[in-house]
Amino acid sequence: MTFEIVVIGTSYGGLSALQEVLPALAPGFGMPVVVVQHRGKDSDNLCEFLQRYCALPLSEPNDKEAIAPGRVYLAPRDYHLLIEKDGFALSTEAPVGYARPSVNVLFESAADVYQEHVVGVVLTGANTDGARGLAKIKAYGGLCVVEDPAGAKSRGMPEAAIAATSVDAILPLPEIASFLNQLCRHEPRSSYAS
Repeated sequence: MTFEIVVIGTSYGGLSALQEVLPALAPGFGMPVVVVQHRGKDSDNLCEFLQRYCALPLSEPNDKEAIAPGRVYLAPRDYHLLIEKDGFALSTEAPVGYARPSVNVLFESAADVYQEHVVGVVLTGANTDGARGLAKIKAYGGLCVVEDPAGAKSRGMPEAAIAATSVDAILPLPEIASFLNQLCRHEPRSSYAS
């Protein structure tokens, strides 16, 4: 199976989780990585902060921006981040499950476009966001990875994801980047083809 994109969702405890996962991604990591981290409307400089820990280029995408391999994209504060066939879309639609950006919105849109070529990753979080979206990724034949709730800062999101669908891997946080690096050894196609 060739994977083309990684989507990651996290909430409470996610900053420290991302500080562990992002630096461990291989410098030649060939897939785009798209992250939703729940944060307040007034939180600034998260992108710049995380870039310090990440060897890959990291940015907040603009509306209609093309998705490039080997980059990390962080959902902008107070916007839903969606994936469309030609790139990203930003939305100010109502919060989903009290969250904007919503992990479910990102995951569901990624499943619609990339189908079995998407890898969904749910990390620590205190709510259930991401569970429904991960189930959709699985239904489309994608790969589902969840942080082991036993070691997560908050078990809510990992447990909800595990309850929602049959996940492919439940891993301790330190093993997630290594798992993704192994998947990336199979070079993804340069662009989505329907």
